[in-house]
Amino acid sequence: MSLNLASRPARLRLITVTAVLAIAGLLITSSQAPSARGATAHAAHVAVTAGATGAKPTIVLEHGAWADSSSWDGVIQRLQLLGYTVDVPPNPLRSLPGDSAYLADFLKTISGPVVLVGHSYGGAVITNAATGNSQVKALVYVDAFIPDQGQTLVQLATAQPGSCVTASTAFNVVPLSTGDADLYVRQSVFPGCLANGLPASQAAVLAATQRPLAASVLTEPSGAPAWKQIPTWAVVGTADQAIPPAEQIAMAKHADAHITEVDAPHLSMISDPGVVTAVILRAVRATS
Repeated sequence: MSLNLASRPARLRLITVTAVLAIAGLLITSSQAPSARGATAHAAHVAVTAGATGAKPTIVLEHGAWADSSSWDGVIQRLQLLGYTVDVPPNPLRSLPGDSAYLADFLKTISGPVVLVGHSYGGAVITNAATGNSQVKALVYVDAFIPDQGQTLVQLATAQPGSCVTASTAFNVVPLSTGDADLYVRQSVFPGCLANGLPASQAAVLAATQRPLAASVLTEPSGAPAWKQIPTWAVVGTADQAIPPAEQIAMAKHADAHITEVDAPHLSMISDPGVVTAVILRAVRATS
């Protein structure tokens, strides 16, 4: 799709340029060295057998932009085999305040403790949705934004160099009647940039089935962060080309998170679901 910015309304041009700056980390879909993968099953076993003395929490997984709930399939299967209730509500991808309010309302329907997990843009959503909810006992960020109050995705995405998507040619832009626009990552860009390390056929399916993000999300300021009151964990994929790993680590340290690094791309829950599951289980054990 050709981006003829000169012919678009001024608001749409601004949205598109802003999207170019912020694209680094909003995609859908880790911290230990490669050797940790072989120890994943053992880590999960230890986390469970040494774990909670009380009721098992419900695990709620929030996907990111250009994805859907199926991006968590490998993690869901592992958690369910261990007896956990797992909820994966859809992320509307329409606005940070609106998406966060939707998740906050969903969380209110759950009885008992919750461990809340967010990937990429989903990290910004859980940061806002869990604020003031005493049932949320732990936050887990997977290759995710961890914003402080007032920060925008534009600020965080450009804080460190290294994003593989930096030009308007990376997008298919669909103007909306509201003056906003829906952003799709071009299918030619998606596999090598956002799904690097995955089989080509799998990356192609992810590119074809992506859900769009409203461009206005990129400049919306985050609210009071839940991680200031709730214990936090972070999985950082060291091969991530969407959100630079250096920025992920900086955000995680700022939030005083327990950091796990894994040799994985941005979609670490797909490429390394065992490692991501093990980190979730550590959060369960530590907060039960």
